[in-house]
Amino acid sequence: MNLSAEVEIEIPFFDVDPMAVAWHGHYVKYFEVARCAMLRKIDYDYPKMHESGYLFPVVELYVKYVNAARYGQIVVAAAEVLEYENRLKIGYRIRDKATSQRLTKGWSVQVAIDVKTRELQFVSPKILLEKMRGR
Repeated sequence: MNLSAEVEIEIPFFDVDPMAVAWHGHYVKYFEVARCAMLRKIDYDYPKMHESGYLFPVVELYVKYVNAARYGQIVVAAAEVLEYENRLKIGYRIRDKATSQRLTKGWSVQVAIDVKTRELQFVSPKILLEKMRGR
């Protein structure tokens, strides 16, 4: 499996609170940036999912805040597939680029639903399995 990606993000002014630290909700956005970069590696980002007849909503999310990200800091957000046969479970790490200090970690779970019927798929669609196994 071992599908992963890393992206660099500079913490922008509009993401920080009055203490100049990134507001806690923005870390999920940084996870998403890394997740999209990772999915593009197998040519199965959200538009491709929709074209293939499936949507993948997030149904679970866990975030562990270890250290604060600050305005102007360059961080590296990483995403890695942990499971894909019955659901898409992705692990995340955010670290400081300069020091490699861990800032945040977490995971998300996404499940496939049929675009037309909105029915939950109890196993991952064939297209996802093929993309993951064909890397």
